[in-house]
Parts: sequence; C-alpha cells; structure tokens
Amino acid sequence: MKKIIPSLLLVLYPFLLFAQTYTGKITAVKDGDTVVMLIKNKPQTIRLAHIDTPEKKQPYGTKAKQFVSDFCFGKTVKIVIANKPDRNGRWIAELYHGNRNLNKELVRSGLAWHYKQFSKNDNYAALELNARRKKVGLWQDITPVAPWEWRKMKKARTVKASN
Repeated sequence: MKKIIPSLLLVLYPFLLFAQTYTGKITAVKDGDTVVMLIKNKPQTIRLAHIDTPEKKQPYGTKAKQFVSDFCFGKTVKIVIANKPDRNGRWIAELYHGNRNLNKELVRSGLAWHYKQFSKNDNYAALELNARRKKVGLWQDITPVAPWEWRKMKKARTVKASN
C-alpha cells in the first residue's frame, strides 16, 4: 500500500498541477457543446470536453442546445479545464452544476457522442455505449450521423456548390 500511494501521486501530479477550476455564471448557450461563462466580469467561451453534440441543423441539435440551456443558463456553475484552449481560443472543460457533470449528462441522455478523436476517457466511452444500448436520444435513429461526419459532408457540399 505504501508503494501504491507515491506511484499514484506521480501519475496524478501533472493533472493536479495543471487542472484549473473556475466558477462563473452562464450568460449564453451557443449550441449543445459551447457556452459563454462570465468569469471575473469577462465573457469566456467554453467548449465542453470529451464530447461532440449534433450541429444546430442536424437531428437532435436543437434538443441538445435546449438540454444545456435547461441545465445551466443563468446559473452559477463550476468548470474544470481539461485541456489547452482550442484553435478558436475556447477553453476546453467539464462543466458542473451542483454534483452533476453536464458533459456526462449529455452523453448519458443520448444527446452527444464521446469525441474519441480528442478524448480517450473510458467513462465517456461507457456512457455512450450504455446510451446506444438503451436507444435513448439520437440512438433511436437507425443511422445517426456523428457531428464530425455531418460537418465533413456540409463542407463537401459547399465545395461542390462553389465549383
């Protein structure tokens, strides 16, 4: 047991060193995986870590955005930054209201995919698998289209239309 604790601390130390937590009020919900949070009277765009929700015009996109709004809009929440900012300057974080994790609730409710390209988190993978098995939310569809595939198809249509 004495050998396990120091080893565990060595594994967790980098995470503990870099994990940052902020508390603030959600002032806008841009879509199912992006919100604006007021931190020290300054707006900061937050992209939810580990997940990707349907795009606005995609099936379940509006439901995902409404779920996020119901969960946190106008409320004081806590975020835990999971990664460096993305290419758009958005902070990548998990969002909590009380003891509930919004990111996980979206996956559990079938309103988000585990974004495996950017997350290797087994908890999110298990939540998605369970939602698929239960056929909740978007998993009720026979062939749900992942948001990254939807964006790729939209981009291809745009390129084709401009030619």
